[in-house]
Amino acid sequence: MKAEKIIKLANGYLMLVIITVLFFGGIIMVIKTENPLYLLATLVGFIGFFGFILVNPNTSKVILLFGKYVGTIKDNGLYWANPLYRKKTISLRASNFDSERLKVNDKLGNPIMISTILVWRVTNTYKAAFDVDNYENFVRVQTDAAVRKLASMYPYDNFADEGHDEDITLRSSVNEVSEALEKEIDERLTIAGIEVLEARIGYLAYANEIASAMLKRQQATAIVAARHKIVQGAVEMVEMALEELNKKQIVELDEERKAAMVSNLLVILCGDKEASPVVNAGTLSH
Repeated sequence: MKAEKIIKLANGYLMLVIITVLFFGGIIMVIKTENPLYLLATLVGFIGFFGFILVNPNTSKVILLFGKYVGTIKDNGLYWANPLYRKKTISLRASNFDSERLKVNDKLGNPIMISTILVWRVTNTYKAAFDVDNYENFVRVQTDAAVRKLASMYPYDNFADEGHDEDITLRSSVNEVSEALEKEIDERLTIAGIEVLEARIGYLAYANEIASAMLKRQQATAIVAARHKIVQGAVEMVEMALEELNKKQIVELDEERKAAMVSNLLVILCGDKEASPVVNAGTLSH
């Protein structure tokens, strides 16, 4: 048998009454009749007490007889079966797994620290019990392997200035990366009869040896982008000022005066500090 088989066993409450009657009835009859044959009933009742199986909600019992798979009990309750049956408990509840922080290289070769949070549960008790050695350890190992593979498929962040402009990155494409991670882990855990309910990246950062350098790089990129925006706006404002002065004929400026005005306005608009105005009551030459 290579598939899960759901079985139904005898009602445990009814068997509890029968076995109790056999056990204590045999003792009473031995005392009353002094016939040792009634001890067989007591012995049968005593052995029968080892056949009870209690199944809690969202748990299952895998039943074996001398190494042969008999079936699985998934309905909760009290049951009775052959006392020689061997029972193995497998939880059907959803379980959380927070992996360790792994040091891996992303697609661009940068060392990063990454971990994942996995929600999973057993759906096929036969595969979980017999197709893998230890299904809980199997989940941990395969999750780590899937995270390492995923990290090597995508860059941590976009580096458009270096010619690395990716549509999906580990830092910004959370939904796409989570879907890819969930699919990868689910394919690996199918062999163990385990269903992946959710897989998400729990921790993501550059490794310590490059974290400081990458922070400076991000700051530099942000400063350059801000400067670009400031200069673009300053040029538009200078252009507007010259057009308005020319349109309203407030003052006539030759090329030398225009150049001086543009220079002064750009210094004021693009500077980090407030400008200190200087009143010139003469000409540009004096």
